[in-house]
Amino acid sequence: MRALGRHVLAEFYGCSPDILNNTRQIEEIMINAALEAGAEVREAVFHEFSPQGVSGVVVISESHLAIHTWPEHGYAAVDVFTCGNTVDPWVSCYFLKKQFTAERMAAKEIKRGIFEFDQIKTEYPEQKSAV
Repeated sequence: MRALGRHVLAEFYGCSPDILNNTRQIEEIMINAALEAGAEVREAVFHEFSPQGVSGVVVISESHLAIHTWPEHGYAAVDVFTCGNTVDPWVSCYFLKKQFTAERMAAKEIKRGIFEFDQIKTEYPEQKSAV
């Protein structure tokens, strides 16, 4: 099954709350996670929430890395999406686990851009009425 991209959805538990609430440190870690995997960083945007939490994205030539943190729970949700064959998203994920001092990582890889239609699984949540 050939795909255009690999998208890893990663969850990090038991992380340092101090790290997860430090916008500059999160930005630096996310950029370094991209570079560690061999990605070419294009742009980064991060936002600090009040009273706590950070969201941000690192745009790479190969796609992106995105994060949202919940320091009060020691938890971070991360997407690492790469296209092509030169960047391995798992390298970024293991780098992040170490940098966040996470006790545990749960992650799942999804293939993106599959054009063999018999290989595509479609799953939709039930539509809720807007009334």
